Amino acid sequence: MMKNRRVHGVAGALATFAVLGLALAGCTNTGTSGSAGGTGAPATQTAAPATGPTCDIATYGGTKAALTDLVVGFSQSEKEDNPFRIAETQSIKDEAAKLGVKKLITTNAQSTLSKQISDIQDMISQGAQALIVAPLNSDGLQPALEAAKAKNIPVITVDRLLSSGACSTYVSFLGSNFVQQGQRAADQLIAGTGGKGNVAILLGASGNNVTTDRTSGFVDQLTAKAPGIKIVAQQTGDFARDKGQSVTEQLLQSNPDITAIYAENDEMGLGAQAAIIAAGKTPGKDIQIYSIDGTKNAVEQIVAGQYNGVIESNPRFGPLAFQTLQSFLNGDAVGQKIVIQDGEYDPANASAKVDQAY
Repeated sequence: MMKNRRVHGVAGALATFAVLGLALAGCTNTGTSGSAGGTGAPATQTAAPATGPTCDIATYGGTKAALTDLVVGFSQSEKEDNPFRIAETQSIKDEAAKLGVKKLITTNAQSTLSKQISDIQDMISQGAQALIVAPLNSDGLQPALEAAKAKNIPVITVDRLLSSGACSTYVSFLGSNFVQQGQRAADQLIAGTGGKGNVAILLGASGNNVTTDRTSGFVDQLTAKAPGIKIVAQQTGDFARDKGQSVTEQLLQSNPDITAIYAENDEMGLGAQAAIIAAGKTPGKDIQIYSIDGTKNAVEQIVAGQYNGVIESNPRFGPLAFQTLQSFLNGDAVGQKIVIQDGEYDPANASAKVDQAY
């Protein structure tokens, strides 16, 4: 992905954020990654009064400050070998540069919880005064969060919800409605299969709310709306393409009557596609594929007729993360849970929207 495309995508993503807890007033959608049209300039955003539980300096602790005077740390949880993590990290870097943040420290935990804990503690030792964290798991970061709280360092979390208390161990969570993503993927699959068939689920990594929510949303929706669809297998692919491929190869051998696959991210879906081809079947036709993320690789496969549907999970958190952080540092109340609105891709719109994917 070229850097200029990433910057454009980050800007275009601004207008897609529909916020619960920190509403954004004055936003008009002029064509974004979540819209049906092309890309466009971002709408001006301002923070409106929060509508849900909030957090502020008086409750959490700390002092007012400007981001241009602070050292900010960003902790990435997983190695950047997939489009989601690449776009997420780049979005943070781009926005920090755009705002003129005094210094940005970035780390990568390489999918190891103990490393993420030490990464965060190390950034605090290096003088980080605010933190943005993409947690590896929903649990386990307590030692790092306690180290930040002891120094009144505000922590904004993105894309995975922590089980520890908001406004006590961290300020705010920014992310998608993962249950709804699973429901919407189920709706796409029901429409594409006519409500009949045998489905295998490629589960994401265990230990985080993304996997739990995307699974429950999908399964509950199928149960409620498509009794003619049978879930014949569920097995983890750890959000990785190679494991998604190997798991699918095994599932096709043990369940040769599979007619559709739901992968909880695009990388596993693309791995499943490779396994289907290796099995001598046609992906998108003999076995339909539905997944969540919105990577360009997956959307291009919809255009090619080799894939059936993708629910977007927008990774471009930079603008909203820094906006939320600055609002908090201004002394404003910010939402403890800020939910973004994601788009989707299908055979009817993929050609028109492929350039908006990441």
